[in-house]
Amino acid sequence: MTVELDNTDVAIVKSLMQDGRKSFRAISRELKISTPTIKARYDRLVNIGLIKSIRPEIDISKISTKDKKKLPNELVDYIKNQKKNLRINLDNIKIKLECEFCEGPIHEKPTVLKFADIERFFCCTSCKNDYKEKYGGRIQSLIEQYEENKKIKKA
Repeated sequence: MTVELDNTDVAIVKSLMQDGRKSFRAISRELKISTPTIKARYDRLVNIGLIKSIRPEIDISKISTKDKKKLPNELVDYIKNQKKNLRINLDNIKIKLECEFCEGPIHEKPTVLKFADIERFFCCTSCKNDYKEKYGGRIQSLIEQYEENKKIKKA
């Protein structure tokens, strides 16, 4: 099973590729789409696994020559491997879904578990039920945190 990105999804990803620090509100103004829609679409892109993380692009020229020698090796490697001006064509892209429990491919329509503002995708109801059994406590905790945050935002 693949999920096809529509124009809104592509526009959100392109906007974040330009500046990963943009707020949902800034992206919504740029794309002329409501902020809640941007957030929901972003969450969906994270949930399907397309967006794994937002990482900093480090400008090595801002670090003094003396201090460059003090940088940890991991940071030096990260900086060396940064891709400058990365341009990717995202039109007509389809995303392959993998089962959250068995990590196998999802060939048919996925079985979806929704809780809080999270979606998890499974190849079958058995994997979904096993996932719920294994992570039930964590799921309940996330639901409670989500509900508490909603109450705080309303107040």
